[in-house]
This record gives sequence, structure tokens and C-alpha cells, in this order.
Amino acid sequence: MTDSKSKQHYQILDALRGIAAIIVVCYHIFEGFSFAQITNQAGDGLIRTFNHGYLAVDFFFLLSGFVINYAYNDRWNKMTTISFFRRRLIRLHPMLIMGAFIGLVCFLIGGSNQWSGTTIPLYISIITFILTCFMIPALPGSFNEVRGNGELFPLNGPMWSLFFEYIGNIFYALFIRRLGTKILTLLVILLGILHSIFTIGNFSGYGNLGVGWTFDTINFFGGMLRMLFPFSLGMLISRRFKAIKLPYPFLISSILLITTLSVPYLSVFNAINLNGIYESICIIVIFPTILTIGASSKEKSKLSQTLGELSYPLYIIHYPIMYLFYQWLIKTKQYTLSETYPIAIFVVILSIVLAFILLKFYDKPLRERLK
Repeated sequence: MTDSKSKQHYQILDALRGIAAIIVVCYHIFEGFSFAQITNQAGDGLIRTFNHGYLAVDFFFLLSGFVINYAYNDRWNKMTTISFFRRRLIRLHPMLIMGAFIGLVCFLIGGSNQWSGTTIPLYISIITFILTCFMIPALPGSFNEVRGNGELFPLNGPMWSLFFEYIGNIFYALFIRRLGTKILTLLVILLGILHSIFTIGNFSGYGNLGVGWTFDTINFFGGMLRMLFPFSLGMLISRRFKAIKLPYPFLISSILLITTLSVPYLSVFNAINLNGIYESICIIVIFPTILTIGASSKEKSKLSQTLGELSYPLYIIHYPIMYLFYQWLIKTKQYTLSETYPIAIFVVILSIVLAFILLKFYDKPLRERLK
């Protein structure tokens, strides 16, 4: 869960991260049905299963703040800022580069076409791959915005969250770690207020908190807020940690997480943004409770370890495969799981198997050599 050798992992938190990553993959399957409907003007495009799966990213940010504080906060007297950045790069960047490469391969397999049908020259695709490896985002309408729908990283959309994760790590190393607990508490309260206003006020204009994936003003501000609040909150929970002892902590926290991310979309009622209220409750109350339950246990298992190790590779490599799945859905005009379940199941299994192979034969060995 961390790249620290001197401290023991919270294995249940590792497992919860793995479960959240699997939910993200399943959410993106159903997002594909929605995207195909919208593209073909064949339905309302509402995601009806794992509807709040996108909030798994906010849960990741919360976990990241908690774990980074736990792993590093007492090591700064013998660790430089540069060595911290090096550790984080070794932890995150090998799979990020692989995710970009798989994104390039899948883009070429899919015909090197934007969603509009415009064909992108090979050299542009390769330049986009190189820029992605250096985490240089594409601006809407720029030459390297190769899919044409505004993604920061069009070869692998979910990399937007790694972009903000890196920003969070920089803020932590240069600024947030230096704050006393009382000042950090005030910062978290301020960020929480801004986050709730943004969410409940539907400043994204989407009816949900699905911001950060593109580079317009609202998305960048929303993405920063979406990362900074749960990341700082996770740090604060780590500093003020008080255990909650419950029987079967893994089972309870897993059920809470799966249930929370599976709640259907909540529409506006009497001008009240119920979905925004639910998102705020998840991030302010439910996710910290899940984290605390998981971190209160020293329970270990091979399953928890495997889920934790698999979580990041699965998250970072699955979406390029989804692009191909989405193209197939649009072409065949199929919009439901009942029509497509053999292919949908294959996509999920392929993503998990590929992530496991890359973890074992690429990510782990490379990180060991780079240490």
C-alpha cells in the first residue's frame, strides 16, 4: 500500500482499494452502454448500475492522504523532498507509462480515429504517447487531443486522477505536511465547505461530481477540489486516528463500500440537488467511516494482499480496453448487459488478467530494480 519498508501495511485498506478498482471497471462497462446510447441518439444515457462508481476515485484520494501521512510524516528528519518524489515516482510511474503504451496500442487497433470519425496520423499518436508518459495533458482542441472529446489524457482517460494525485503529492511535500494538526483541521473544514458548495450547487453542470477529466476552468478547479479535500481529510484522519473495533471489519467495510458506490442516481427534488447531497455525505461521512473501520484492524489475508497489489495496475490499464468495447457497442448498437454480457465479462476478466501479468512481470520487478 505504501513504498515504505519500515511500516506495516493496512491490508484491509489495500483490499478495499482493490474492490474499489474492480467497481470502477464495472462502472465503466455500464458507462459504455450510456455512451453508446448518447452517441447513437438511442436513449437517455443514464448509467443505471454502479451509478456512483465514479466516487471510487474520491475514495482513492482519501486513502492516499491517509497512507502517505502514515508512511512518511515521521520520516522527514531523514528524508529529503527529492527522495520523497523519487519514491512516489518509482511507485506510480512505471505502470503509468505502461498504461499510456496500452492506450496507444488500443487507439491504433481501434483505427486511430476520433469519436467523430476523423483519422489521426500515426506521428500525432506517438507524440501524444510521449507527452502522456511525461504527464503533459491535452488541452481541448489541441493537436494531441486525439479522441476529440476533451480528455486530459485521451489515450487513457482515468490518468486525469493520477495527474491530480501527483499535484497532491507535491502539495503534501512542500506545504501540507508542514501544517500543525489544528491548522490542518481548519484547512480541511474550509475545503469541505467549498467542496460541499461545489457539489450540492452542481457547479459542474453534470448533475454529479464527475469533474477533473478535462481542462476547462470548472473541471480543473473541481478536479483540484475533488483531490485536495479528501486527500487532506485522509491526512487529518491519520493524525487523529481513533480505532473503531467491530467484528468482521473487512466484510462490513466491503459491504459498505460496494453499497455506497451502487446507489442509483438521485435526481433534483423541489430544486434540491439530492445527488450532490449524497456525494457530500459519502465523502465527508461514509468514506471516512469505511477507512476507519478498515484501518482499525490488523487482519491479514492473501486475498487482501492480492486485491491491494492488483488495484493500481487494474485501474491504470483497463480503460484503453474499454475504448475498444465502446467502439464495438456503438457499431453494433447494443446498449444493455443482457445483450452483451459475454463480451462485457470478457472485457472485465481480460483487464484483471492483464493487470495481474503486468504486476508480476513488469511493475514489481521494475520497481525493485529502481529502488
